[in-house]
Amino acid sequence: MNTASSPTAPTGTGAEARTTVVVGADPLRAADVVAVARHGARVEIDPAALVRVAATRALIESLADDPAPHYGISTGFGALATTFIAPERRRQLQASLIRSHAAGTGPEVEEEVVRALQLLRLQTLATGRTGVRPVVVQTYASMLNSRISPVVREYGSLGCSGDLAPLAHVALAAMGEGEVRVPAGADGGGPVAASAALADAGLAPLELREKEGLALINGTDGMLGMLLLALDDLSMLLDTADVAAAMSIESQLGTDAVFAADLMALRPQTGQTASATRLRRLLAGSPIMASHRDPAVCTRVQDAYSLRCSPQVHGGARDTVEHARIVATRELAAAVDNPVVTVDGRVESNGNFHGAPIAYVLDFLAIVVADVASISERRTDRALDPARSNGLPPFLADEVGVDSGMMIAQYAAAGIVSELKRLAVPASVDSIPSSAMQEDHVSMGWASARKLRRAIDGLSRVLAIELLTASRALDLRSPLVPAMPTGAVRDLVRTRAGGPGPDRFLSPEIEAVTDLVASGTVSAAADAALARGPGGAASEIRPDAEPAS
Repeated sequence: MNTASSPTAPTGTGAEARTTVVVGADPLRAADVVAVARHGARVEIDPAALVRVAATRALIESLADDPAPHYGISTGFGALATTFIAPERRRQLQASLIRSHAAGTGPEVEEEVVRALQLLRLQTLATGRTGVRPVVVQTYASMLNSRISPVVREYGSLGCSGDLAPLAHVALAAMGEGEVRVPAGADGGGPVAASAALADAGLAPLELREKEGLALINGTDGMLGMLLLALDDLSMLLDTADVAAAMSIESQLGTDAVFAADLMALRPQTGQTASATRLRRLLAGSPIMASHRDPAVCTRVQDAYSLRCSPQVHGGARDTVEHARIVATRELAAAVDNPVVTVDGRVESNGNFHGAPIAYVLDFLAIVVADVASISERRTDRALDPARSNGLPPFLADEVGVDSGMMIAQYAAAGIVSELKRLAVPASVDSIPSSAMQEDHVSMGWASARKLRRAIDGLSRVLAIELLTASRALDLRSPLVPAMPTGAVRDLVRTRAGGPGPDRFLSPEIEAVTDLVASGTVSAAADAALARGPGGAASEIRPDAEPAS
């Protein structure tokens, strides 16, 4: 579950269809960031943006000639802001800033995260509010298009003046220093010298001038990029959670009556209504559900909460995702730098780089990820307990007593859920002072984002285990068959994992189904079945089928 190298990181929705993203005309959309970061879309700079950038640069150069000190232009940085820097030392000042701030450590950060923060920093540079030269904007765009991905390390950002260390590693590579990754070739895909990668792409290393070093590292781009990628993942994973819940409810002979539209209208929560609607559609036309609708066959009054309250939990998570999307959309429209060049030409210090707004929602999402995984694990556990599964064999084992069935798969899910609860502890409530107490309150937003990525990986695995369990349970309800959508997902699972039978090596099957979950294949299979028509069985019920009790 190490997200720095996880092969099963969710890949979200359909942003891959976008092949070119224009930067500088309008604020980027979330789908634009996903397309560039995750699917390799190219970027183009709007010509009008380069005109704005050049005009603002002229203002910075006039201030550089002013004998009065201007922060970041003719002074040091942070706690050294009162130190005046002579003109002949300012290029060294900018280079020293980047070299000293590229102090990350730990495992490498995923390429998609690096590309996201590169793109988001490029967007701010293209606003014309940072004071960099046009060549800086063009170099960042060219690095993205050449698939030059700077090596960024896991630890180093406090989310105070933005993601200083991660952004400094990107700026260092643009200067032709440090290491980068490029598309695998003769080097085998290992890290290469940034100078060599730039030369191979026909790019000249940047020699930074006044203000440019600051402009390249003062931003919330890393935590925002990870938030946008997480939102892409969670939109798909919450749909998948509904599918898994439907399969568990169906295979455990639960009722869908509690998801009725009029009952949902009594509590008009948007996400709850969406999940309940999806559950009704997923279960419509199910012969398994029909087999126990007669009160004479099924005398249970209520299902357990993990079945009955699935739309309430999944829906609350959906609403939290939408709140986080609002915050992310606002941040996409921001020009985060310090100092910043205002529209009327002032150069002003500010605190817009503080990551608190993003950190809060990243932590909020980690909470709901843990809870969605928790209810999923409870549904899995119910399927394995003959006292609660309504007729299924203990642990769905083939020969009870000899075989253990899905027993330890549930242990794995339980262990992940326990870790997700720890990851749900918010990082944003912590703060540790830095820079000689100049940066005395920090957001820890980068840490919030990193643990959310790990949590999302864990949710994918917990849902995969539920899908494996529910698929086996549906098979054990034969000769009754499931609804068309749940049957389609069961059939998809069967392409990667065997059905009921004697015990076998389960780990490869869990990994394979996790890949199906994380890639969005499970959600897409359910959606395709829903699109074919309203309800219907996966296949015909055999004439001699006995109703399940």
